[in-house]
Amino acid sequence: MDHRLFTARRLVALACALAATGVHAANTLTGFALLPANTFAPGPTSGQLTAPSNGVTPPYVNQQPVQGFSAVLNGPVAGSYFVMPDNGFGNIANSPDYLLRMYAVAPQWRTASGGSGTVTPLHYVTGAPQPSFNTSTFIQLRDPDQRLGFNLVANQTNYPGSSIPVDPQLKANRWLTGGDLDIEAVRQDRNGNLWFGDEFGPFLVKTDATGKVLRSEIALPNSTGTGGAPLVQSPQNPYVAPGQNNLRGSNGFEGLAIDTSGNKLYTLLEGPLIPDADQKRLIINEFDLATEAYTGRTFGYKLDPKGTNIGDMTAINDHEFLVIERNGIQGTQPNAADMFKKVYKIDLNKVDANGFAEKTEVVDLLNIADPNDLNGDGRLTFDFPFVTIEDVLVVDAHTLLVINDNNYPGNGGRTTVGPDNTEFILVSLDQRLAVAPIPEPETYALMLAGLGALGVAARRRRRQG
Repeated sequence: MDHRLFTARRLVALACALAATGVHAANTLTGFALLPANTFAPGPTSGQLTAPSNGVTPPYVNQQPVQGFSAVLNGPVAGSYFVMPDNGFGNIANSPDYLLRMYAVAPQWRTASGGSGTVTPLHYVTGAPQPSFNTSTFIQLRDPDQRLGFNLVANQTNYPGSSIPVDPQLKANRWLTGGDLDIEAVRQDRNGNLWFGDEFGPFLVKTDATGKVLRSEIALPNSTGTGGAPLVQSPQNPYVAPGQNNLRGSNGFEGLAIDTSGNKLYTLLEGPLIPDADQKRLIINEFDLATEAYTGRTFGYKLDPKGTNIGDMTAINDHEFLVIERNGIQGTQPNAADMFKKVYKIDLNKVDANGFAEKTEVVDLLNIADPNDLNGDGRLTFDFPFVTIEDVLVVDAHTLLVINDNNYPGNGGRTTVGPDNTEFILVSLDQRLAVAPIPEPETYALMLAGLGALGVAARRRRRQG
């Protein structure tokens, strides 16, 4: 059959199906790529404090899982990305041997005209394709100058809560782990420095372009005064007394955006403050990069009646932002019909009497047109049925990149016989975003200089090897 005729028939079938259901799904899947769940990079043995899950049995000897991804930035070359896993295996107790990293990757998009649909590891500095995830493909967060004020895993003899000795490399390099921070977001400033949003504090953590910590962690002031405590603190905060937290666990910084002028960061909590009478209110705080301090300006984000958490936040321009909102239901659960996964646009220039930013739906991630069946499931609509979707990036005024966090190896959004893969998708929007140039890694000369140091170090390692 002629390919064009086949495609035309599929489009007609899609239109008829949508008309029959009354569903409007003009947002269209235009690119798909997949990174297999069981993808690893070199490193000290990990998973020693975790239990088997989804048919996967730890530990991972001399390896670190590459996934799951909780943040994404533009990468070293066009069409590439830096992706950031979070704290590892889900909590502070089971992740002290999981190293905090950022990787460079390039999706080989499957599109209407073909493509492999795979994800290629890249050299973190040059963007050159690599045969596998090796030491050139990532940077590693570390605190060699002892800037952070709390007791790190690297300071300890054994991994906390165990008799397992801390890996000597981890101690010597003072690498940061998921027992220290739960990094859920990252942005890069105009000087090339990285700012990580952490859930345990919640803290902001500043590093250089290579991942070296530059200053002490920055706590979050309770700028709204809700409940009266001076700071917002989760149960995992190393400075909070037991029972004195005013934020639930895993409700710290999930969203972190930088305005397009590169002057301000905007932090967004994943969940509400415990004392807040409105448990659908999430707080956005403004942070000034020049003074490295919070300004005291706050905004409210109003969760949908079906929404329970946010997954990411990124800038469109200086006052408009995209936010992923979801609930905790995934596709393989009996109540999958109650799933809620959407991307909204908020406008900080339009705030109502209760302090909530104006909010407009952009994408229903459970209802995306897929006329070319790019993910190969035999359907003409595409859904993203994962419990956690934590990566969104503006590609252009009409296109978004979205990636799931597969919480390796624990999730089961598409399958119950193994861990979810990581899916990269390109969504063509049925609306135009008012996009301004967003500060990203390749725009900063100082960042490139910092990464150049990584290249020198890599060459030295090769010569020494």
